[in-house]
Amino acid sequence: MSVLIVIPARYASTRYPGKPLVELRGAGGEAKSLIHRSWDAAMSVKGVDRVVVATDDDRIKEHAEAFGAEVVMTSEACQNGTERCAEAFDILGGGFDIVVNLQGDAPLTPAWFVEDLVAGLSAHPVAEVATPVLRTEGAALNGFLEDRRAGRVGGTTAVFGADNNALYFSKEVIPYTGKTYADQDDTPVFHHVGVYAYRPSALAAYPRWAMGPLERLEGLEQLRFLERGAHVLCVEVDAKGRQFWELNNPEDVPRIETMMAQMGVA
Repeated sequence: MSVLIVIPARYASTRYPGKPLVELRGAGGEAKSLIHRSWDAAMSVKGVDRVVVATDDDRIKEHAEAFGAEVVMTSEACQNGTERCAEAFDILGGGFDIVVNLQGDAPLTPAWFVEDLVAGLSAHPVAEVATPVLRTEGAALNGFLEDRRAGRVGGTTAVFGADNNALYFSKEVIPYTGKTYADQDDTPVFHHVGVYAYRPSALAAYPRWAMGPLERLEGLEQLRFLERGAHVLCVEVDAKGRQFWELNNPEDVPRIETMMAQMGVA
């Protein structure tokens, strides 16, 4: 089964303009841009046939090509990463069985998250899209709640049924637990990891669908699939002791750099 990874990246982020070019300093003191570290993460995934960066910005293109990435230039009209992946896939002429959207703001994504995701979608022929979910420990859940109290966009959470079919995704912390957890406690809250694997038919359909009210309210692209009745599979992944965080706000830079130092990520 052939696999393409697309890393969508845009300069004009509403919350954090220029985010793909922000530098993150690793454990050894080396500074690399967010898009460079996301590329490194994609290149470490086994069983992938091709990796490309998809952008509409010449600054990102020139920077990515300078560190050796293959770049596909896409339209400024793309409303989100899924639309950008769809356009990049079309420009490349298709030819892949699964397309992975490894978003350019998640440089700590372990390779096995993507490998498990592809395996999960391959094993469920009814599923049109798959995305990873990670059971949170108390420390991560407390971080999500603190972000919401401070008015920051923190991690996205997911709820799904007994068949692992997604029910909803939200920037609020769901489900409500009404409890306080110690840092190492397992909780019933699942962190949605911002990676997607699509079958080509689902990816091709997505840009033709109008944005629905839930996607508009939450600002979560995957809700368009749910609003259209698509089968979105949640694949539970194991962090294996590794910390994970997405870069959504400027305040996340020191948080991620601290995680990188603790994990010894160069």
